[in-house]
Amino acid sequence: MPDLDSLSILFIWTAIAIYAAAFVAYAFDLARRSEVSADARLVRERDAMLVGAGAPAAGSGAPSGADAADAASDPAASDLQKRPRYVMARIGTALTVLGFLFQLAATITRGIAAERVPWANLYEFAMTGTLLVVFVYLLVNTRIDLRFLGTFITGLVVILMGAAAISFYVGIVPLMDPLKSVWLVIHVFVASLGTAFFALACALSVLQLMQSRRERKIVEAAEKQGPRFLATLPDADRLEGMAFRFAIVGFIFWTFTLIAGAIWAQDAWGRYWGFDVKETWTFIIWVLYAGYLHARATRGWRGNPSAWLSIVGFTAVIFNFTIVNVFFKGLHAYSGLS
Repeated sequence: MPDLDSLSILFIWTAIAIYAAAFVAYAFDLARRSEVSADARLVRERDAMLVGAGAPAAGSGAPSGADAADAASDPAASDLQKRPRYVMARIGTALTVLGFLFQLAATITRGIAAERVPWANLYEFAMTGTLLVVFVYLLVNTRIDLRFLGTFITGLVVILMGAAAISFYVGIVPLMDPLKSVWLVIHVFVASLGTAFFALACALSVLQLMQSRRERKIVEAAEKQGPRFLATLPDADRLEGMAFRFAIVGFIFWTFTLIAGAIWAQDAWGRYWGFDVKETWTFIIWVLYAGYLHARATRGWRGNPSAWLSIVGFTAVIFNFTIVNVFFKGLHAYSGLS
């Protein structure tokens, strides 16, 4: 019978495989959204031609018997009279839930095997951090339909967790003395939770830029208007508003992370701040998101400029999680890698 850590590894690779399948399902969903958008455009063009020819357009009144028969025999028109059902999005979400359960099992078994919280090194932090990203995504989906972000979320988790399982895995070892603190439970968990909200904000900001470009092309009457699936998503202002709300929550958690880290540093090293590389990057990320929130509330910086700040902020979070942890040495060198 395998030990709990080996079982955790098995669970995590199973979760990665399921997330990869969910990514494919979500990708097919975007393709389906593009098809729905294209069908809607064809129906609009047909209606415009009928109006130009003197025939009543769809929806302009009660159709005659012949018109009703034509509409009944037109699959595109029939489909568009109903709200599209994105089956592949549902499949992707179901697979994401299943992957989350396997990843949760992997995280719990790792914690039981280590007899501590499972986020004391880089591998475990990746495991817990990506788990919380998926958890927040699924939780928000119970209130707001964000399944169009599925490709971003599952793709990010597959890349980060796959890279961590291959390059960052370390066996279970006793904690270093500075980590033997209640702040390990609080500080790192809250930082992971803040990262999860920043991930959602970044995904929405990327789509906001794409949608904004598409809307500008429509105003300019250009033929090429970007990916067709964007026509089925909220407009750029709505995407920006959602990204802003997620960033606010993430910023609150990150602010607490910064304060808790200073308190922990005082307990461990006798000073609140020492410009250690990890401390410095945590503060840089805080400044970037503070700038984003301020820019969003400042006239002239709303729209694309603030979206770019959101993306840069999350890029800094990933840089802090990967490059800083692996290649920069300091008092926070707890990656577990030799």
